[in-house]
Amino acid sequence: MTHETYMALALEEAEKGCGWVNPNPMVGAVIVLDGEIIGKGHHERYGGPHAERNALAGCSRDPAGGTLYVTLEPCCHHGKTPPCTDAVTASGIKTVVIGASDPNPCVAGGGIRLLEQHGIEVISGVLEDACSRLNDVFFHYITEGTPFVVMKYAMTLDGKTATVSGKSRWITGEAARAHVHRSRHRYSAIMAGVGTVLADDPLLTCRLPGCKNPVRVICDTNLRIPVSSKIAETAGAVRTIAATAAAESDKSAALREKGVEILPVPLMGAHIDLAALMGALGEMKIDSVLLEGGATLNAAALQSGIVHKVQAYIAPKLFGGTAAKSPVGGPGADSPDDAVLLRDRQVRILGEDILLEYRLK
Repeated sequence: MTHETYMALALEEAEKGCGWVNPNPMVGAVIVLDGEIIGKGHHERYGGPHAERNALAGCSRDPAGGTLYVTLEPCCHHGKTPPCTDAVTASGIKTVVIGASDPNPCVAGGGIRLLEQHGIEVISGVLEDACSRLNDVFFHYITEGTPFVVMKYAMTLDGKTATVSGKSRWITGEAARAHVHRSRHRYSAIMAGVGTVLADDPLLTCRLPGCKNPVRVICDTNLRIPVSSKIAETAGAVRTIAATAAAESDKSAALREKGVEILPVPLMGAHIDLAALMGALGEMKIDSVLLEGGATLNAAALQSGIVHKVQAYIAPKLFGGTAAKSPVGGPGADSPDDAVLLRDRQVRILGEDILLEYRLK
């Protein structure tokens, strides 16, 4: 088996930590000795042992002289756990194969240097693109301090997010909707506008068994969210933040009694400053946001520059209707040269629907 084959297995291990390790990275490790896999592990929970230590702890044989495959450079600093480099050097591992370097300023090549200083051979960059893509959230958050924002929407093949009468349940099929709920588990928070709350009274939770709910962030400039809404009524069980520019009032007090956190955010024009909101969420250690907004919030998010990735679920349907809603509103581009440009296309088939994912240029 090749380095790439073992690293692919380490990537599979890393994925098992999806949704549970934020704001830490997903990391997987595989230990090989004499052509045999003797240990595997992944970072399971935020604050728990890292992948390397879990793999070493689960070894079926003494790993001395073996090769460690790890998707991300081993840490060399004390955080919530001791440095993984200490465990690796003490184990007698002979070679460490690394997928991607760690951009964390506390590591940033230091783990590699320390291993080499202890006489361990280090091979870097194996399946680097896949290992880096797995942790696009962590890479952004650790360097910028703000959440990685994914703008998600479902639309018909003619670009409609609802019929002329405003009906939108359901545009996509069950497979696509299940994928949305996996995304709600994967990312730390879900963000919507108060217009969505007023129109649909959604829960914005993850419906999949064995998964967690994201923090719910409602953009509500004038604090119009009803105290009787499902969002407010369940705020005691699911962390809920209302981002608002409204002054303190009986309404804010009533929402607080329900468990809603009121987050003051300055205005940018007539609405809350989304960039300032991202800064505040980053300080709360919210490393990622799944934006499930309507056309108005999506347009504002793009204009403010907070969006990093777009997920477009496309159903094989045609709604038609000049007045039917589309995913992005606002004034729009004056010229094709003014368009928001996308890159790094990924295509996934979900039942009869298609998921297109792009990064923003």
